[in-house]
Amino acid sequence: MTRHRFECIEGHTEGMPVRMVINGGPELVGQSMGERRENFVRKCDWVRRALMLEPRGHSHMSGTILYPPQSPGSDMSLLFIETSGCLPMCGHASIGSISFALEAGLVQPKLPGTVVVDVPAGQLTARYETDGTRVTSVRFTNVPSFLLHRDVEVVHPRFGKLTIDIAYGGNFYPIVEVQPNFPGCEHFTPQELLEWGRQMQAAVNETFDVVHPDNPLIRGIKHCMWTGAPVSGNADARAVVIAGESLIDRSPCGTGTSARVAQRYARGLLGQGQTFTHKSLIGSSFIGRVESTTKLNNGLEAVLPSVEGRAWITGRAEHIVDDEQPYAHGFDLQEFSR
Repeated sequence: MTRHRFECIEGHTEGMPVRMVINGGPELVGQSMGERRENFVRKCDWVRRALMLEPRGHSHMSGTILYPPQSPGSDMSLLFIETSGCLPMCGHASIGSISFALEAGLVQPKLPGTVVVDVPAGQLTARYETDGTRVTSVRFTNVPSFLLHRDVEVVHPRFGKLTIDIAYGGNFYPIVEVQPNFPGCEHFTPQELLEWGRQMQAAVNETFDVVHPDNPLIRGIKHCMWTGAPVSGNADARAVVIAGESLIDRSPCGTGTSARVAQRYARGLLGQGQTFTHKSLIGSSFIGRVESTTKLNNGLEAVLPSVEGRAWITGRAEHIVDDEQPYAHGFDLQEFSR
C-alpha cells in the first residue's frame, strides 16, 4: 500500500477557491519553474487530479504547490494546479497563496512589503498591505502581457461568426466583447457560458495556432472570456472566465484581467497608471493597471500589468491519497459522459 499525505491551507480569493499544498508536494527537476512544470505534467499529474478533482475537490477547484525560491532574489515559488491542468500562471491563486504564506509565516520576504515569486510563466513581484497579521490586499505585477491577435473571426456553434481578440496575461484568452451576435454574458446562465466556453476553446484551437512568441512551451487555448456590462457604477467591465472543461471562475480572474488590461492598452482604451476595475460573475472585484511597457523578443509591444485583490484563509486540511482506494487519483464526471 502506498499512501501520500498533503498538508494544505484552504481559502479563497474574491470567491474563487485556492488550496495551497504546503507539505507533501513532489520533488521536481528543472532549472526553472517552467521546466519543473513540464516535469510535473509528465510524471506527477496524478497529484493535481487527486487534489483538484472529486472526491477531494470539485469541478471548480484550483490550487498551488508551494516550493522554495528557484532564482536569486526570489522569496518563494508556486506551481499552479487546477481542474483544467497545470497552468503557467494563475492570478487569483497567486494572490491567495501569497496571502496565505505571509499570514501563516511560511515566507519571510527579503524586502518587507514586497514578495518576489518564481512561477512557470516567469517571475512576478507583489506588493502587499497588512493590518496586524492579516494581509488586506496583494497587488502583483504580472509577466509581460500582450494582444496577440486583434479582430479575428471564429465560427462558434451557438453564436455563429464572432469577432474576437486573443490576448495573453499568463494564459491565452479569446476575449468575446459585446457585438451583434453576442449581447453580453449577463443574458445567459453560467452553465450555458460554460458549455459555450468549451466550444469556443475548441473553435479557436482549430482555427489558430496560438503560441507565445518567446516561449513555445506556452501554446493553445484552455480558457475563454465572455464579457458584459458592469454590474455596478464603480466597475469598468464584467467578465465570466471559463477554464478547461468544467471551471467557471468566481473571481474576475487574474491572468484574464491581465490579458484584458493588455488588450485595452493596445486598443487605446486604457492608459499607463489608470485603474481598470474588473467585476466577476458574483460581483467580486480585481483592480488592473498598466505598470509599464516592454517588448517581446520579436518586437511585439507588451505591458507589465498589475492585478490587485484580496484573499482569505478558511481552514487547514490534510488530504490522504491511498493508491489502493477507488478513485484515488480523482475523477471528473465529464469523463463518464464520453
